[in-house]
Amino acid sequence: MLPYINIRKTSATVDSLDSHVSLFYLVGLFNLWTGIRTIFISSAGAYAIAKYVDSPFMPWLGFVFLMAHMSVNHVYRQFANAPDKVDITGTQMVLVMKLTGFCWNVYDGRLKYEELADFQKARALPQLPGLLDFAGYVLFFPSLFAGPSFDFVDYRRWIETTMFEIPPGTDPKSAPRTRKHRKIPRSGTPATLKAITGLVWIFLFLKFSAWYNTAFVLGDSYMQYSFARRIWILEMLGFSTRMKYYGVWCLTEGACILSGLGYRGVDPKTGRVQWNRLENVNPWGIETAQNSRAYLENWNKNTNNWLRNYMYLRVTPKGKKPGFRASLATFITSAFWHGFYPGYYLSFLLAAFLQTVAKNFRRHVRPFFLTPDGQRPNQFKIYYDILSYVVTQSAFCFTTAPFVLLTLPSSLLVWSRVYFYAVLGTAASMAFFASPAKPWLIKRLNARNSKKLQELQAPLRESPTEHPLMGLPSDPGRELDDAVKEIREEVGARRKRGASVKMATGQDMKRAVEEKLGKKI
Repeated sequence: MLPYINIRKTSATVDSLDSHVSLFYLVGLFNLWTGIRTIFISSAGAYAIAKYVDSPFMPWLGFVFLMAHMSVNHVYRQFANAPDKVDITGTQMVLVMKLTGFCWNVYDGRLKYEELADFQKARALPQLPGLLDFAGYVLFFPSLFAGPSFDFVDYRRWIETTMFEIPPGTDPKSAPRTRKHRKIPRSGTPATLKAITGLVWIFLFLKFSAWYNTAFVLGDSYMQYSFARRIWILEMLGFSTRMKYYGVWCLTEGACILSGLGYRGVDPKTGRVQWNRLENVNPWGIETAQNSRAYLENWNKNTNNWLRNYMYLRVTPKGKKPGFRASLATFITSAFWHGFYPGYYLSFLLAAFLQTVAKNFRRHVRPFFLTPDGQRPNQFKIYYDILSYVVTQSAFCFTTAPFVLLTLPSSLLVWSRVYFYAVLGTAASMAFFASPAKPWLIKRLNARNSKKLQELQAPLRESPTEHPLMGLPSDPGRELDDAVKEIREEVGARRKRGASVKMATGQDMKRAVEEKLGKKI
């Protein structure tokens, strides 16, 4: 902390400046008076719930309130169907992530410190922030409209400049350079590079979207091309759509870097300053992904973090591993958070099964292209990599098409025009691994691979599923098995307590309906 800086005064100034800049753009530029109302309702409601509800259900009450409020606006936007108008739901989606996290952070601050996990300890708020600090956090301009989302603790550490303090024992010579008495390291160059990258993506989006758009794939001219060319056009439709997000997220990340909030410390190996604290997307990781997990984990990273930290892990009872309930709650949250267009749910459903297929290939086919000890690729690995890249990219361009088309008729029409190839391929792959082929592959791998590698692979087959990416269950088959197991455990526990568990018969349900209607049926 610098002696000549009044942190309290500086914090209030920055909070006020954030709020004024955001209000200028909301009202002065976009005339979004309804947007101010939406932001006020969500933020005021979340703050009131965090302040006045002292209960273990407080964060869940905040979550339900925020999601319900956002769902109303999602429905209104869907029925208004006015893409030419500036919409506030994108801002509200970011706000829901920030405010639900805020409620959980306040709740964690009320618990005993030793009861918290490391993630909770780092973000807990023992004292409720003041209204001005909270307003500055909500209206932080660089991330207001399109993200990235971050926790209040990060915002407070940025305001107080404790984020930039050098860890004890660090050589002062390796400290990042600053300008004069400024504590924030020089961020102009990385911010400019990120902004230029974003502008390039926006320029490419404007060019490519004129060639590849929804009108093209829905029009009659699309069917004049060969099957392979239609798949390529579908791939380019997805790519041109992603460019828009690449551009916007690079610009907002660049703004956060320029402010200093993107600072992540100094890399101990290279000694270079890292500015990727709020990185939301890795275009290279997506466009070169060879499997579904690599594809999804590089997309909308902060949403993945939010779903994992504030849903997947929160619905899991303490001392237990996440199971079906956690995955189901995360999937429903992700789906509702995106909106209610049928295309979203088509994409989510197919992507969940794609993850299962990809995992099976990675566990039971990929090892054939490695040396028996599993340490090095063999001479055929390059062909596996090329094929897996082509399959992954072509599968996801099909899967994400409804995310762009939105409506059910349009999505099914385009899918039919490429003969539902990803649906059929996924179904065939799942049937293959449900057949005796899977035990045969495992037997061949065990005979081929070293004992050490078998010991390493065994826990992978028996371990619980990884946390869902974008809320998608990583293995629907295993999730269903977990659901059956949980139901059996619940039934067994009730029987031990002496409670009777009886399933209603058809006659019982008929009798109940007749009593409700007051007449025979």
